[in-house]
Amino acid sequence: MSYYDKVGTYYDKDAVDFEQRYHQNPALQRIRQSFRQHTKSYDQNTVLEVGFGPGFDLVHFAEQFPQRKFYGIDISAEMVRLTQEKINQMGLKNAWVAKGSVEDIKVLFPDVQFDMIYVFFGALNTVNNLEGAFADLRGVLSSGGRMVLTFVNKYYIAGTLIELVKLKPKFAFARWKKVWGGYSPTNYLASRCYSPSRIKELAQLPCSYERGFSIFYPAWYYHKFHKHLPNGLLHLLWQLDESIARTVLGNYGEYMLYTFEKENEI
Repeated sequence: MSYYDKVGTYYDKDAVDFEQRYHQNPALQRIRQSFRQHTKSYDQNTVLEVGFGPGFDLVHFAEQFPQRKFYGIDISAEMVRLTQEKINQMGLKNAWVAKGSVEDIKVLFPDVQFDMIYVFFGALNTVNNLEGAFADLRGVLSSGGRMVLTFVNKYYIAGTLIELVKLKPKFAFARWKKVWGGYSPTNYLASRCYSPSRIKELAQLPCSYERGFSIFYPAWYYHKFHKHLPNGLLHLLWQLDESIARTVLGNYGEYMLYTFEKENEI
């Protein structure tokens, strides 16, 4: 079984109760809304989402902006099915999805150039070769276009400290290794985490914006923290993160978001 077959099978299984788990997780919803707001702040007409999962964002954008065109690829056949079902049920005429990896974009959507490409929640942490994936994305990004990309960080300091306190050093330093096994302690998914400097080096495009998420605000998978901490404290931690997210401290949060811009060709 190829690497992408393994990734696809992992997310096919994950799709079974993915939406239910998402709607029970306020932290995920809050972070997603921030990703969306930033992405919507840019001009765009022809948009590609890489790794759309059950289609939360692609369908949301397509419904909100009927004059724009939205395309999506995902490695999971089940995620594609769920998203296509939403598109059909809502009667969206400006959204198209297909199963495939970054390397397949030109085959799946021939002759389409995108002025916006976005990736939410780290789909590029599970590509065969990130340098090659960036080359493929640059190849379908139009002149003057942008990419809004999120990555799972290599060094999540708060997470490392929490796992050390829990006496789980294996999990504390899991991301620091060359290959990370993903979020699940029982269902292994070979992934790779990168430092901000490495991502910007491989992107080979100017980075006009970057910020970290979950520096002090607990990461979405720390359910107990979100259940037991008062809402007021969680709000303060979110505000604290926002105040430092674009400083060097942001590089050590759970996620990083970047905007890369392709210069206008003369």
